[in-house]
Amino acid sequence: MSFKAKNVCRNYTSAGSVIVSAFITSIGEILIDFLPIEVGGTTTGFTMHPGGGPFNVAVGIARLGQPVAFASKISADFFGRYLRAYATSQQIDTRFLATDDRALSTLAFVAREGGEPSFTFYGNETADTRLTADDLPDTFFDETAILHFGGISLLRGTTPDAILHAAERLHGKALLSFDPNWRPALVRDEEAYRDLLRRLFALADIVKLSVADIACLAPNQPVERVGADLLAAGAALVVVTRGSQGVLALRSSATGEPQRWEVPSFSVRVMDTVGAGDAYSAGLLAGLAERGVDSRAALLALPPEKMRAILHFAAATAALTCTRAGANPPHRAEVDLFLAGQA
Repeated sequence: MSFKAKNVCRNYTSAGSVIVSAFITSIGEILIDFLPIEVGGTTTGFTMHPGGGPFNVAVGIARLGQPVAFASKISADFFGRYLRAYATSQQIDTRFLATDDRALSTLAFVAREGGEPSFTFYGNETADTRLTADDLPDTFFDETAILHFGGISLLRGTTPDAILHAAERLHGKALLSFDPNWRPALVRDEEAYRDLLRRLFALADIVKLSVADIACLAPNQPVERVGADLLAAGAALVVVTRGSQGVLALRSSATGEPQRWEVPSFSVRVMDTVGAGDAYSAGLLAGLAERGVDSRAALLALPPEKMRAILHFAAATAALTCTRAGANPPHRAEVDLFLAGQA
């Protein structure tokens, strides 16, 4: 695939660094994942990796060759300085990444239990929970054509209200992508959380979620029924990742009967599933951006065969992420080479 994103311009500071008017902006948590070092099946230590669902998505989009910005609040501590430098090294526009010198960075320790990742978060009153609407400048709203949000940033501090404000203000002006990435152990007030999710589902054009999210959102409900309900709530496209069972996607149609795609997963040697869902979102949004899809109308008008190709590309991006440790999404050349080998 060889397409160029539209509405992208580059300016240069006096120091020569590049500032990109972002085609895609991801907003939410940015943190340090400490991944386990295991000896004989016992965790003996941890290694440090940049993390946070929306930040992982921004990294993935950048590596797939699309201009991307990241919006959040970041600490001035060692970890915050490390994360800012890492974002810059990944060619992510950091103009909307505010510094908070009164708060520490969020830390997440990842262990493995029963073959699945288990997370322990240290994030009370940390920098990325303190984002406010006032931290988002007019340029954020003027230059964002696709906005991605979700994750644990919806659970703590003032950041949930800031994200809701951003989504409300960009509704109908930008393409809105939402991945709830529900973490049951972190939800303190489920009623308030569900109310926020309902408001965001009504605003989002794209809802991407996993079968684990659906088990929390609508226990014992069939996946396809939940997808149809989310379309009725306001989404134009609902994408459900189902692990080895592949992806189910539903899109609104003028007939009232959703358009439906089932895209199989790729067979790879799995090292780690951390970040796979974020990589899928990155592949999905990068694929849409390459085709100039930056509005709900353009998403609904996208020909079915092109929609399937994008879903296939996103699945390949996620599959490659599973072949390596941590949230480490692939670069565009890797995805292209992988897909060429599948032909």
